Amino acid sequence: MKIYTKTGDKGTTALFGGTRVPKDHIRIESYGTVDELNSYIGLIRDQEIDTHYKNILIEIQDRLFTVGAILATPEDKTVLKNGKSRLQNLGIIESDIQLLEKEIDTMETQLPQMTHFVLPGGHPTVSHCHIARCICRRAERLTVHLSHNESIPEITISYLNRLSDYLFVLARKLTLDLNAEEIKWIPRK
Repeated sequence: MKIYTKTGDKGTTALFGGTRVPKDHIRIESYGTVDELNSYIGLIRDQEIDTHYKNILIEIQDRLFTVGAILATPEDKTVLKNGKSRLQNLGIIESDIQLLEKEIDTMETQLPQMTHFVLPGGHPTVSHCHIARCICRRAERLTVHLSHNESIPEITISYLNRLSDYLFVLARKLTLDLNAEEIKWIPRK
């Protein structure tokens, strides 16, 4: 199978189920941003960080592939002609969100209480986390926008919301682990 098909040369692409849409369609923007996020999480995972975090990030990357599949499937294409789900065994479930919450809670027990806003930076690995957090928020915004016109499982949006929280707390935890300086934002007087 060749990597290039030439079917997108005129600015359209196919969703799951074959529906063709313009490449700048909000659905494409949504799952394309999730793909961008997944790549950035791979970059974080490639850093010198604790194996536990690497394993959690692999799990997150797997879930993001699922989110992408959900976003790439129009509602009228979710069921195959034989009556089976197009995305059999794929979905975001409550335990996916609970994993993120558990990880956030565990990291927060080891962090000083936040008293100020935190400026992104302090270490390249921490900066990668903050960039991923921003991309996650963009993916969430685009998915919410998509949900105004098309049916998107609400739990998908919840997962992206919780993931951005996780990435923020991970950035703080890695700041501690890497002995980096956490720069607090203090407004000018």
